[in-house]
Amino acid sequence: MYDSGKIIIGIIIFIALFTFPTWYLFTSGEAAPMPDLVYPENEDQKECVYSAEYMRASHMDLLNEWRDIVVREGKRTFTTTAGKKFEMSMTNTCLGCHSNKAQFCDQCHNYLEVNPYCWDCHVDPSQLENQ
Repeated sequence: MYDSGKIIIGIIIFIALFTFPTWYLFTSGEAAPMPDLVYPENEDQKECVYSAEYMRASHMDLLNEWRDIVVREGKRTFTTTAGKKFEMSMTNTCLGCHSNKAQFCDQCHNYLEVNPYCWDCHVDPSQLENQ
């Protein structure tokens, strides 16, 4: 064990480098500001399928569930616990209120650095306007 000093120094350097991203984030300051979203102005469209908190956290799960039900079971109507009915359609239901993808969807997805694959199948509404 003549090299124990070198081994200990090597372990300390490894731990410092390995944990660098974690402690750097905690000491670097504030997080990026939340995006300013544009919500629907039409009073008839103020009610969403679920609460805003649920939709922020789980809208992707809801959309995946809707996709599976529509494609596999052929059902197209979703009834909330309050009894209100919605068409299970991102295009006709969600984009009815949140029609500006760039000001609503893209801002949050860019902030969180996620790349949803919705637009692999669905047509981006802004592309329809440009035709």
